[in-house]
Amino acid sequence: MYPSNEYAPPPSVQQPPPPPPQYTTGIPIQGMNSDGRWSTGLCDCGSDVSNCCLTCWCPCIPFGQIAEITDKGNTSCAVHGALYTVLLLLTGCQCIYSCMYRSKMRQQYMLPEEPCNDCLVHCFCEPCAMCQEYRELQHRGFDMSLGWHGNMERQNHGVVMPPFAHTEMKR
Repeated sequence: MYPSNEYAPPPSVQQPPPPPPQYTTGIPIQGMNSDGRWSTGLCDCGSDVSNCCLTCWCPCIPFGQIAEITDKGNTSCAVHGALYTVLLLLTGCQCIYSCMYRSKMRQQYMLPEEPCNDCLVHCFCEPCAMCQEYRELQHRGFDMSLGWHGNMERQNHGVVMPPFAHTEMKR
Protein backbone atom coordinates (compact mmCIF):
# COMPACT_ATOMS: atom_id res chain seq x y z
CA MET A 1 0.00 0.00 0.00
CA TYR A 2 2.84 2.40 0.85
CA PRO A 3 5.77 2.66 -1.58
CA SER A 4 8.31 2.66 1.25
CA ASN A 5 8.37 2.37 5.00
CA GLU A 6 8.99 6.09 5.50
CA TYR A 7 5.38 6.85 4.49
CA ALA A 8 3.74 4.15 6.61
CA PRO A 9 2.37 5.37 9.92
CA PRO A 10 4.05 3.79 12.93
CA PRO A 11 2.04 1.01 14.60
CA SER A 12 1.42 3.21 17.65
CA VAL A 13 -0.49 5.73 15.48
CA GLN A 14 -2.88 3.18 14.01
CA GLN A 15 -6.14 3.17 15.96
CA PRO A 16 -8.19 0.05 16.70
CA PRO A 17 -11.79 0.15 15.47
CA PRO A 18 -14.23 1.80 17.90
CA PRO A 19 -16.15 -0.56 20.18
CA PRO A 20 -19.81 -1.19 19.37
CA PRO A 21 -22.29 1.02 21.24
CA GLN A 22 -23.46 -0.25 24.61
CA TYR A 23 -27.15 -0.08 25.47
CA THR A 24 -29.10 0.28 28.66
CA THR A 25 -32.87 0.19 28.27
CA GLY A 26 -32.54 0.89 24.58
CA ILE A 27 -30.62 4.14 24.86
CA PRO A 28 -26.97 4.00 23.83
CA ILE A 29 -24.63 4.79 26.72
CA GLN A 30 -22.26 6.23 24.17
CA GLY A 31 -24.02 7.59 21.11
CA MET A 32 -23.19 6.41 17.62
CA ASN A 33 -21.78 9.88 16.95
CA SER A 34 -19.46 10.46 19.88
CA ASP A 35 -18.67 13.93 18.56
CA GLY A 36 -22.19 15.14 19.41
CA ARG A 37 -23.48 15.79 15.90
CA TRP A 38 -26.64 14.80 14.08
CA SER A 39 -26.08 11.79 11.81
CA THR A 40 -27.70 13.65 8.89
CA GLY A 41 -28.43 17.26 8.06
CA LEU A 42 -31.75 19.02 8.40
CA CYS A 43 -32.25 19.16 4.63
CA ASP A 44 -31.13 15.57 3.85
CA CYS A 45 -34.73 14.41 3.41
CA GLY A 46 -33.93 12.91 0.02
CA SER A 47 -31.80 10.21 1.65
CA ASP A 48 -35.01 8.47 2.82
CA VAL A 49 -37.69 9.27 0.24
CA SER A 50 -40.38 7.02 1.73
CA ASN A 51 -40.07 8.68 5.14
CA CYS A 52 -40.06 12.11 3.49
CA CYS A 53 -43.28 11.37 1.60
CA LEU A 54 -45.00 9.93 4.67
CA THR A 55 -43.95 12.93 6.76
CA CYS A 56 -45.29 15.38 4.17
CA TRP A 57 -48.62 13.60 3.55
CA CYS A 58 -49.39 12.13 6.97
CA PRO A 59 -47.07 13.67 9.59
CA CYS A 60 -48.97 12.17 12.52
CA ILE A 61 -47.48 8.72 11.82
CA PRO A 62 -43.75 9.54 11.90
CA PHE A 63 -44.31 12.01 14.75
CA GLY A 64 -46.07 9.31 16.77
CA GLN A 65 -43.20 6.89 16.16
CA ILE A 66 -40.57 9.49 17.11
CA ALA A 67 -42.47 10.53 20.24
CA GLU A 68 -43.07 6.94 21.42
CA ILE A 69 -39.38 6.07 21.20
CA THR A 70 -38.28 9.39 22.70
CA ASP A 71 -40.74 8.85 25.58
CA LYS A 72 -39.40 5.30 26.03
CA GLY A 73 -42.82 3.78 25.44
CA ASN A 74 -44.68 5.63 28.20
CA THR A 75 -47.33 6.64 25.67
CA SER A 76 -48.12 4.83 22.44
CA CYS A 77 -47.51 5.99 18.91
CA ALA A 78 -51.27 6.15 18.31
CA VAL A 79 -51.88 8.51 21.22
CA HIS A 80 -49.05 10.84 20.18
CA GLY A 81 -50.20 10.78 16.56
CA ALA A 82 -53.82 11.46 17.50
CA LEU A 83 -52.89 14.38 19.72
CA TYR A 84 -50.67 15.78 16.97
CA THR A 85 -53.57 15.53 14.49
CA VAL A 86 -56.02 17.23 16.85
CA LEU A 87 -53.57 20.09 17.42
CA LEU A 88 -52.99 20.36 13.66
CA LEU A 89 -56.68 20.47 12.78
CA LEU A 90 -57.91 22.69 15.63
CA THR A 91 -55.06 25.14 16.18
CA GLY A 92 -52.40 24.69 13.52
CA CYS A 93 -49.84 24.91 16.34
CA GLN A 94 -48.76 21.28 16.34
CA CYS A 95 -45.17 22.49 15.91
CA ILE A 96 -45.06 23.51 19.59
CA TYR A 97 -45.90 19.93 20.59
CA SER A 98 -43.43 18.39 18.15
CA CYS A 99 -40.57 20.76 19.09
CA MET A 100 -40.77 19.47 22.68
CA TYR A 101 -39.82 16.01 21.44
CA ARG A 102 -36.93 17.36 19.39
CA SER A 103 -35.61 19.03 22.55
CA LYS A 104 -36.07 15.82 24.52
CA MET A 105 -34.24 13.77 21.86
CA ARG A 106 -31.38 16.27 21.73
CA GLN A 107 -30.97 16.02 25.50
CA GLN A 108 -31.01 12.21 25.44
CA TYR A 109 -28.33 11.99 22.76
CA MET A 110 -26.43 15.22 23.55
CA LEU A 111 -27.08 16.65 20.08
CA PRO A 112 -26.51 20.32 19.26
CA GLU A 113 -29.37 22.75 18.83
CA GLU A 114 -28.77 23.55 15.19
CA PRO A 115 -29.28 25.31 12.81
CA CYS A 116 -31.35 27.33 15.34
CA ASN A 117 -33.46 26.60 18.39
CA ASP A 118 -35.87 23.67 18.31
CA CYS A 119 -39.05 25.75 18.25
CA LEU A 120 -37.93 27.73 15.21
CA VAL A 121 -36.81 24.58 13.39
CA HIS A 122 -40.23 22.99 13.90
CA CYS A 123 -42.24 26.17 13.22
CA PHE A 124 -40.55 26.96 9.92
CA CYS A 125 -39.39 23.55 8.68
CA GLU A 126 -41.37 20.91 10.53
CA PRO A 127 -41.31 18.19 7.84
CA CYS A 128 -37.51 18.45 7.54
CA ALA A 129 -37.11 18.43 11.33
CA MET A 130 -39.25 15.31 11.74
CA CYS A 131 -37.44 13.54 8.90
CA GLN A 132 -34.10 14.34 10.54
CA GLU A 133 -35.28 13.05 13.93
CA TYR A 134 -36.65 9.88 12.33
CA ARG A 135 -33.34 9.25 10.52
CA GLU A 136 -31.40 9.91 13.72
CA LEU A 137 -33.34 7.26 15.64
CA GLN A 138 -32.90 4.81 12.76
CA HIS A 139 -29.17 5.56 12.71
CA ARG A 140 -29.06 4.77 16.43
CA GLY A 141 -30.46 1.30 15.79
CA PHE A 142 -34.20 1.72 16.29
CA ASP A 143 -36.64 0.01 13.93
CA MET A 144 -39.30 2.70 13.86
CA SER A 145 -42.07 0.30 12.82
CA LEU A 146 -41.62 -1.77 16.00
CA GLY A 147 -42.13 1.05 18.49
CA TRP A 148 -40.37 1.24 21.83
CA HIS A 149 -41.52 -2.08 23.27
CA GLY A 150 -40.79 -3.97 20.04
CA ASN A 151 -37.27 -2.54 19.96
CA MET A 152 -36.72 -3.50 23.61
CA GLU A 153 -37.94 -7.02 22.95
CA ARG A 154 -35.70 -7.29 19.90
CA GLN A 155 -32.75 -6.01 21.92
CA ASN A 156 -33.30 -8.20 24.98
CA HIS A 157 -34.51 -11.38 23.34
CA GLY A 158 -33.15 -10.94 19.86
CA VAL A 159 -30.27 -13.33 20.31
CA VAL A 160 -30.87 -15.98 17.71
CA MET A 161 -29.39 -19.33 18.57
CA PRO A 162 -28.64 -21.79 15.81
CA PRO A 163 -30.86 -24.85 15.86
CA PHE A 164 -29.56 -27.66 17.99
CA ALA A 165 -29.10 -30.86 16.05
CA HIS A 166 -29.26 -34.05 18.04
CA THR A 167 -26.60 -36.30 16.69
CA GLU A 168 -25.38 -39.57 18.00
CA MET A 169 -21.77 -40.49 18.15
CA LYS A 170 -20.94 -43.48 15.98
CA ARG A 171 -17.75 -45.47 15.84
